[in-house]
Amino acid sequence: MLEYNKQFVEGKQYEVYKTDSIPNKRMVIFTCMESRLVELLPRSLNIQNGDVKMLKNAGAIIRKPFDSIMKSILVAVFNLKAEEVVVIGHHDCGMSHVDTDALTNTMKERGVEDERLDTLRHAGIDFHEEFHGFDTVEESVQQSVNIIRNHPLLPSEVKVHGLVIDPGTGKIDVVMKDN
Repeated sequence: MLEYNKQFVEGKQYEVYKTDSIPNKRMVIFTCMESRLVELLPRSLNIQNGDVKMLKNAGAIIRKPFDSIMKSILVAVFNLKAEEVVVIGHHDCGMSHVDTDALTNTMKERGVEDERLDTLRHAGIDFHEEFHGFDTVEESVQQSVNIIRNHPLLPSEVKVHGLVIDPGTGKIDVVMKDN
């Protein structure tokens, strides 16, 4: 990768991607870190470099109003002129039906010691709460949209939408639309 990057820079291939930090479409997209969406999602929505702020995490899940994704959304709205937020989940997501006990066992198999897990539990970290997934992608998108829409710091004029993409075809379905 580094050799490719060297050639990329030397060949000035970056010039076609030049833009500023303000999203052209005044939009934030919050989606899953799913590798099948890296190119498919932007192409299925005609998003070009510089058009949107793109935020990602496992499952496109927001559970707490002041987590890092929500902070990033607020910075995009207040400092980067974003006027809309779109949450995009996807079918066949790895976060659906996560078995937190199996995840904990895998952590142990990979060398995480019981003492470390116990320390985290005693510090108030609930593994099920932190790592559980969701039953349906639509419900998960609705939950994230509702947290964003109802955030005490989000201006009322900012529109928030919820969509689901099929990672096999790129087809988008609307879950929640803000008029």
